[in-house]
Amino acid sequence: SHFKRKEHRQKTECAKITTVLLKSRTGEFDLESIMFLKLRNLGIYDLGCIGECINLERLDLSGNNITNLGPLSPLRRLLVLNLSANRISNLEPLSSCEGLLSLNVAGNVIPSVDNLHALKSLKKLESIRLKDNTYNYTNPVCKNLSYRTLILENFPNMKVLDGERVVGRGSDLYQLCKDIDDTIKAGMYKNGQLPELPETKPWVDDGFWEIKRSNNAIVDEAYKQFSDVLHECRLLNSRAAHVISQNERTISFKNQPKQYAV
Repeated sequence: SHFKRKEHRQKTECAKITTVLLKSRTGEFDLESIMFLKLRNLGIYDLGCIGECINLERLDLSGNNITNLGPLSPLRRLLVLNLSANRISNLEPLSSCEGLLSLNVAGNVIPSVDNLHALKSLKKLESIRLKDNTYNYTNPVCKNLSYRTLILENFPNMKVLDGERVVGRGSDLYQLCKDIDDTIKAGMYKNGQLPELPETKPWVDDGFWEIKRSNNAIVDEAYKQFSDVLHECRLLNSRAAHVISQNERTISFKNQPKQYAV
């Protein structure tokens, strides 16, 4: 029973972040030296002394039971923060993490767009995730589609929202895919058929993909050279195997105990 009590105590201790936990997880002697920290799926509900890791840049606390983000407020150097799959409703303590670039709070209980105003001070924020379809994570606020507009209006540097690029390279492709999805969902089929489209044209001229003879000659020559090199490698391998075999026989012969006739 003593062993069971001790085991239970160790499990509950993991529910709070302590100096011992931080040092054992990172191998760092000084909490101020910790720059990267991953504490996933540990049943943590109390962030404890995590605020002492003042130089922390990347922090993953996903899959815990966190509700109070207060202890994170001293982490002004934080760049990437993953808080997905917790029980968070109030984001106010993050307002002091002004260097934050990426924030994942999918799979929490953030109730409304009013709660997102707390993030206004995070002017450097480039990526925020409130829902993640891969893991079926979301937030009550996502039922109100205006949350996307609010985020894009309030964060001028926003590049990725809920895993989708909204500006820069790739954003046009996302928009195109979204438009196609919307078209299909809207049921824009006429009598079960797609509307007539103009006749398609080839992207390249005839003969574009044909390999020219000069290219064939180059390929043939390259293949010949490669075959020659491969043949030389096989010869070298055969010679090396022969030398190794000879040396092994010589060594085994030398190591045999000397026998004397009686």
